[in-house]
Amino acid sequence: MEKREFLKIAGLATSGILVLPSLSWAKSAPHNRLRTAHIGVGNMGLEDLKAIASHELVDVVALCDVDSNYLANAHAMHPKAKTFSDYRVMFQVMKDEIDAVIVSTPDHTHAPASIMAMNMNKPVYCQKPLTHHVSEARAMNKLALEKNLVTQMGIQVHSFYDYKLATLLIQSGIIGKVHTVRAWSPKNWGYDGPIPKGVDPVPEDLDWNLWLGTSKPKGYKEDVYHPGNWRKLVDYGCGTLGDMGVHIFDTPYNALQLDVPLTVKNDCRVPNGFGYPEKNEVTYEFPGTPYTTERLKWVWYDGPGAPEDHEDLKLPDYDKNSASKANKKKKSDESDISLDAKVAEKGQLPEQGAMFIGEKGRLLLPHFMQLPSKIVNGKYVDISDEIAKISKENKLGEPIRDYESEGPKHYHQFVEACLGREKCSAPFSYAARLTETILLGVIAGRFPNKTLHWDSEAAKFAEKEANAFLETSYREF
Repeated sequence: MEKREFLKIAGLATSGILVLPSLSWAKSAPHNRLRTAHIGVGNMGLEDLKAIASHELVDVVALCDVDSNYLANAHAMHPKAKTFSDYRVMFQVMKDEIDAVIVSTPDHTHAPASIMAMNMNKPVYCQKPLTHHVSEARAMNKLALEKNLVTQMGIQVHSFYDYKLATLLIQSGIIGKVHTVRAWSPKNWGYDGPIPKGVDPVPEDLDWNLWLGTSKPKGYKEDVYHPGNWRKLVDYGCGTLGDMGVHIFDTPYNALQLDVPLTVKNDCRVPNGFGYPEKNEVTYEFPGTPYTTERLKWVWYDGPGAPEDHEDLKLPDYDKNSASKANKKKKSDESDISLDAKVAEKGQLPEQGAMFIGEKGRLLLPHFMQLPSKIVNGKYVDISDEIAKISKENKLGEPIRDYESEGPKHYHQFVEACLGREKCSAPFSYAARLTETILLGVIAGRFPNKTLHWDSEAAKFAEKEANAFLETSYREF
């Protein structure tokens, strides 16, 4: 495909809105099977491939990766699939043989690959965060809606028991209207070190030009970009907030039915133009919803030592007499309790998670595969009856503590939706809002400790200097 044609198909207008033809989506699987194409098949892409392919009605017909080692490994698993290093060529050659596309590349490639697929009327499963820039998220949402496409963002824990349960508990009013959410992850997808100098020879198994894709040209540097460190870098990833933040934000964001924030502030180090800060404290203010007070405060902590100490996050000492019945060990597997007793005894927070603070108490949601716990007046409160009632009414079944069996559910939901049997729970109409929220916090890191005011209708900050980071120009490659 000519470079100009690619840019015409996949490019974004400076306003972040695509000029799109008015086309409707025909059923993607005319033979009651789904033929899938996978862009990015290493690391998480390989896990995505395994999960999608585990559905009995999926036929993997195309594999694409810029790393020939990853591609060979995936091809060994699916020898009948055709292989490509350039997704543009794959679409050109196989446009009539593909029913759905899975995009599992570094963040900066999500939108270009997904938009090209959607312009060809293909349903898309795209890894989180949905995009690298706010303008891309809005454009992908607009395109998916105009073409009536099945879409799903790769936040697989969205479909896990504990997260669905927590959503229903919050919406039942178990702690009243929520006024604050505090969420955290100690992971460090930032880089505070010196900017690497010089260039290294490109490995024979990597097409560096295709890896860069639409991003600006840059020399290859070993162990800096590919395969695993791109999340730390502003040109390719979205830091810890864009990685773990999407997962941990998801349930509170969904449960409280939030839209994009009114303001955002990031307390972090001065930007260096290369890597994201290793520690961030991002504070959002959201407009109220039926499940919140008039305004909702949201604080995100990441990096070593996260979260910062706060009264909202203080846990009670474990009390066997007042602890929830659900905390009692019903099975031999300790993960069946709502909060691990060893952690609770020490008053320690789970390594990652979120705390809802409401008018009638707090709800702690560990990440992941642990039941939520209610805290009122410094004590754990028995919510086993509420859990049983909500689980029964919503047919949630029993908690599952096996990622291998839980993990594919979100992927299979996408397959079933493409086959016309189900609806996706994280379509781009939802994913774009959540991603926009995440990306606004990332942009705030460019202006440390400064409150930015977001105009959702205009898709602009009141602080004009911040608007330069809402979009990007695409390189011809």
